[in-house]
Amino acid sequence: MSLFSDYQAHDAVGLAALVRRRAVSPVELLKSALARLEAVNPLINAVVDQFAEDAFAQARSLTGEEPLAGVPFLLKDLNIQVLGRRTSNGSRLWRDHVAVKDSTVTARYRAAGLVLFGFTNTAELGLACETAPALFGPTRNPWNRKRSVGGSSGGAAAAVAAGIVPAAHATDGGGSIRIPSSNTGTFGLKPTRGRNPFGPDLGEGWNGLSVHHAITRSVRDSAALLDATHGPEPGDPYAAPRFDGRYLDLVERDPAPLRIAFQTVDHEGRAVDPAAAKAVTDAAALLESLGHRVEEASPGVDGAALKRATRIIVASNIANVLRAREEALGRPIEPDELEPITRLWAGESAKYTGADLARSIWTIHGLSRLFGRFFQSYDALLTPTFAAPPLPIGTVDMQSADLDGYYETLRRYSAFTSVYNSAGIPAASVPFALADGLPVGVQIAAPLGEDGRVLQLAAQIERARPWAGLYPPLPV
Repeated sequence: MSLFSDYQAHDAVGLAALVRRRAVSPVELLKSALARLEAVNPLINAVVDQFAEDAFAQARSLTGEEPLAGVPFLLKDLNIQVLGRRTSNGSRLWRDHVAVKDSTVTARYRAAGLVLFGFTNTAELGLACETAPALFGPTRNPWNRKRSVGGSSGGAAAAVAAGIVPAAHATDGGGSIRIPSSNTGTFGLKPTRGRNPFGPDLGEGWNGLSVHHAITRSVRDSAALLDATHGPEPGDPYAAPRFDGRYLDLVERDPAPLRIAFQTVDHEGRAVDPAAAKAVTDAAALLESLGHRVEEASPGVDGAALKRATRIIVASNIANVLRAREEALGRPIEPDELEPITRLWAGESAKYTGADLARSIWTIHGLSRLFGRFFQSYDALLTPTFAAPPLPIGTVDMQSADLDGYYETLRRYSAFTSVYNSAGIPAASVPFALADGLPVGVQIAAPLGEDGRVLQLAAQIERARPWAGLYPPLPV
């Protein structure tokens, strides 16, 4: 089992089953993951920190009966704490920050038997649909190293696509799980707002826009990870609608015939890249052949209002985070500790008022109501994930001095994903097509709390159009 060919042949659920049968040990799996990391990480720059010694100790401590016992696992270097380890948030400002406790999600990963051995690259503070922080440099797409892997969970997606791990932790505040999943041929679910906890210190991220979950090789891995992490913790300001049962059981059966809407233009009526549009129409045809009722329809989102609201919410939250960091350091932030866009966006918050922020929260809550009404007529909505195949590295540039240009580019390509962060509803990017050798995903969204429906529909597509055998052109 020390050979990578055996390791790569199984998803996380499959590896855990081997551990339970004593066909392989957690230590052997960790050695396989580290060998793959050594072979490919210099080419793609997915993993920016590792703690193998701690991981081997954890691997040796497992009983083998944990639900995901022995599966090697990576954490995104953003908004998650691992006791005694540095979380840099992709920023020079946090490069010396060492956690004094585990995050709640970290503790739940440990309890599930996942072996945590490193951090993956991220855009600074998760602020780009590209992963190229000044601190660590760009993560390169395993399918074409001149192309962006997407962001901000780009390191996680690259690590899964390259076979370092079958699944990796990720976060999503505007598409940061789904965009890199689309760009790498992996699966990425953004759960319902409040489905996974943000504690123990925080109640939410970006006024509820941000969530924790994962990027995975298979749909069932995403379901198993959600089984391990979902549910409220004491002090949560709110929680997702209750789910009893196991998501992993749910994905083993097809959903009943559903009413599915689809759209191929964004919420401002703009066309997308033909490859992204074709993937949606082909997926719609597949779903119809599987017995679903499919028709073109749109919820009628006010794209301009949403764009302004999210800009204000994110600016306000960046400013708050930076102020808290200055307080923790006991000194002002130095000019070279932040990337230009981060500094500009935080500075922009000074021109907004409390009423502006309150109005922005009204706007995103109104979007939740809009989708609530839309999903009285439809069970799911199918769209592109990203407005184009993977972009050249540097297209969304956080070293720019033009905040308006940067934000317009960011919104242009992430319009299909950020809307669901604002509405708080579940959505997932499903691998579906290759365009000139580059992956293109389609996105499924469903009503608030219906994470299981998204997973079921994605698993049905996975069975009809398997993607498990598709791997990027990297050394094996």
